[in-house]
Amino acid sequence: MPNATASMENFDRKKHWENIYQTKELKKVSWFQPTPETSLDFFRQFNVPITAKIIDIGGGDSFLVDHLLDLGYQHISVLDISAAAIAKAKHRLGERGNTVKWIVADAATFKPKEHYDFWHDRAAFHFLTDEQEISSYLETAQQSINPAGVLVLGTFSERGPKKCSGIEIKQYSETSMTTRLKTFFEKIKCITVDHKTPFDTIQNFVFCSFRKLERNSH
Repeated sequence: MPNATASMENFDRKKHWENIYQTKELKKVSWFQPTPETSLDFFRQFNVPITAKIIDIGGGDSFLVDHLLDLGYQHISVLDISAAAIAKAKHRLGERGNTVKWIVADAATFKPKEHYDFWHDRAAFHFLTDEQEISSYLETAQQSINPAGVLVLGTFSERGPKKCSGIEIKQYSETSMTTRLKTFFEKIKCITVDHKTPFDTIQNFVFCSFRKLERNSH
């Protein structure tokens, strides 16, 4: 695991996350949620049909996929940088997970092979602090979301932590996120949410939903 003095250039993001997922139980990580209510609310709000193509970016071994399967969703992809995280989710779901597309990739360099109707990202985007990686991520999202598709991003807010799992993150507000995405996307709605961790600490998130701008969807 890189030491604290290692520069970001030498930082091995994949190794860092593999180590976390290999050594920590799901209920002992700060992002644990038995029921991801905020994320599920967005699916309800947009009336996302069960035939929609969905991708969960940085989904790890979170329970969103379980709930989506319970709701009857048929085309779910889960992406995570950590093969260990994906293996845990697959093991937990057993045969139920056979219909899920599991993708081991870094969100910053991911190049999808298909298009999506609903792109969900809770707390992966905020780990991208390098401007080139942020730009690459947003361009990929713009190219990979269908014209009528929806993008939902959840990040630590300006009242949230400045680090997660020992790594610096980039905080966003409704204004800064909307401004950063305005080249490709228009904001639909933003909310702030307090997430209570298993350690009884509170992390403030901002969640925003976006649609692609018309001019970029052709």
